[in-house]
Parts: sequence; structure tokens; C-alpha cells
Amino acid sequence: MQAIMETLFDTVYLISVITIGILMIRGGRGDRQFRLFGVMAVVLGAGDAFHLIPRAVALCTTGLENYTVLLGLGKWITSVTMTVFYVLLYHVWRQRYHIKGKGRLTAAVYLLAGLRVLLCMMPQNRWLSADAPLSWGIWRNIPFALLGLAVIVLFYRSAGERGDRAFRWMWLTIVLSFGFYIPVVLWADAVPVIGMLMIPKTCAYVWTVLIGYFAMKRECGAGEARTERAD
Repeated sequence: MQAIMETLFDTVYLISVITIGILMIRGGRGDRQFRLFGVMAVVLGAGDAFHLIPRAVALCTTGLENYTVLLGLGKWITSVTMTVFYVLLYHVWRQRYHIKGKGRLTAAVYLLAGLRVLLCMMPQNRWLSADAPLSWGIWRNIPFALLGLAVIVLFYRSAGERGDRAFRWMWLTIVLSFGFYIPVVLWADAVPVIGMLMIPKTCAYVWTVLIGYFAMKRECGAGEARTERAD
């Protein structure tokens, strides 16, 4: 039953976020923030696919223990693509709120992202092993959490100051994603049931993507309506 339900959930998730991403890339009508958001959604779905597809195959066949290398490789790739996801989200923030300058902030974002990727690439992670060390799981997630915190603060402040109702909950979706993800990193190996928190974490990311999609539909649709009235 777990194999069927989890596979169905993951399939719906991957198809949904990648499809929404493609729709945003094609439907942004020249608005760079929505094209970026679409690319971000595709990166999210494609990156997660490297882990979720082998996991689904493992659950539906001979079990997770027989797919250690593929699952580890998938987690490795996903860790990198999630970092790219947050860098793209930072640039969505810059585009949406017309942010100019702030070179130090941009440098800090890229420094944290680069450090995260570097730590992910270290052999001590033992991604392809069944007994990957918890300590490196913590180390590589420190810059990732700081990157996420920066994006949370930026969207919280900007949406509040500009009265941006469309993006008013963006910060909360990121808080929830990290809130569900951190316990999995720390305790899922010792208490496997905690791994179930990946489901609400995934839902939080879907919420993030839907915020951008619905904002595009409203704002680009409103622009079309104004153009038609002018004609």
C-alpha cells in the first residue's frame, strides 16, 4: 500500500510542477520574473525526479536496500538542484520588486549556494553508501538553511512593504518546507516514520509554485485585458 500511495503522490507532484513550470515559461508573455519562476519550477521537478523515480521503482520492486547507489546519486543531484532553485527564487525576488544594486547581498547568496554545492561534492558525504554520515548531512545543510532564511526574510519584507497580496505567503511556504525537511535530515535514519514529513514538505513546494502560477494568470491576464480595451 505504501508503495502504491507514495508512487502516485510523487507522480502527481512531478508532473504537476514540471507542467506548471513549462506553462509559466511559455505564458509569461515577456515578463522575466515569470519565465524565471517557470525555469525554477522545472528545475525543482526535474531535480526531484532523480531521487523520486528510483525510489518509486525500488518500492514497487525489490526494496530500497537494493537501490542504494541510485537513491544516493538521486539525493546528490537533488541537493544541488535545490540549491539552484533558491538562487533562482532570489532572482525572482529581484525581478518582482525591481531591486537594483545590492551587490553584497547577491554575493552572499552566491557564496552560500557555492558553499552548499561544494560541501555536497565532498567524498565524505558517502552519497552512494548505505551508511552515509549524519554529520555531513548537517554540515552541507547549514549554508542551505542560511540561503533559505535569506530568501524568507526578503520575501516577507518586500511583500509586506509593497502590499503584494499575490506573494504574501511566499515566505511561509519556504518556512514550512524547511520546517518539515530539517527533522528528516536529523532523525529520519533513527526514526524512519519521520521520513513521512517529506510529504508536507513537498506540498509546501507545490504551494510555492502555485503562488507564482496564479500571480502570472492574474497579472498577465490583466495586462491582456487592458491591451484589448485600448484597441
